[in-house]
Amino acid sequence: MYYLLCTMFLLVGTLTQHGLWSSGASDKNKAMVEQLQRYGVIKSTKVAEVMETIDRGLFVPPGGSPYFDSPMAIGYNATISAPHMHAACLELLEDHLQPGMRALDVGSGTGYLTACFALMVGPEGRAVGVEHIPELVASSTENIKKSAAGPQLSDGSLSIHIADGREGWPELAPYDCIHVGAAAPQIPEALIEQLKPGGRMVIPVGTVFQELKVVDKKLDGTVTVRDETSVRYVPLTSKDAQLQSN
Repeated sequence: MYYLLCTMFLLVGTLTQHGLWSSGASDKNKAMVEQLQRYGVIKSTKVAEVMETIDRGLFVPPGGSPYFDSPMAIGYNATISAPHMHAACLELLEDHLQPGMRALDVGSGTGYLTACFALMVGPEGRAVGVEHIPELVASSTENIKKSAAGPQLSDGSLSIHIADGREGWPELAPYDCIHVGAAAPQIPEALIEQLKPGGRMVIPVGTVFQELKVVDKKLDGTVTVRDETSVRYVPLTSKDAQLQSN
């Protein structure tokens, strides 16, 4: 957590100091990715390419600062994670986002990370987003249509569904990769069941104190869990509880 927070503050300060926000949207997005590379958050060439291709500016509500390294409210008591967290999760999941693989994004929100997954698994794979707020599903679909992942909505290799993320999306299981964008009090058993042998899940777990956990299912079906870093996410809960939270 200390490393990620230090990276975030350095990134924000550097970008502001050098006036990188004055250029065009594609240049701003590229500058964001380059800074994440410079500070060691992005190490993979593939992750850098995907984050440059999927312009974060298309996924942040009007009036927001999409290239600022901070989480941002997207309405309905939900947020889009900071760029450094998206980058960190893509780095952790890269080997399980190869062409032809299947990826599940729980709490898909604006659709940003689902779009990144879609580019990585390609049209021969499947990228599935699950979100229980219908309005976010509608807006995220529009966001994706404007992005480089738009054609995959048309060909069916990318889809967003209204559902309780704690139950996953069993219709297309098992998944090589599962990402959870909200903190669960414990790892949902349904998501472990939907993880393919040889697959990996990243999920924040905890209430007051949270850890980003890396869950690997071995080929024999046994599961290992390790802590990656301390994090702070909105809770993974029911639709009603989310809408009632402050």
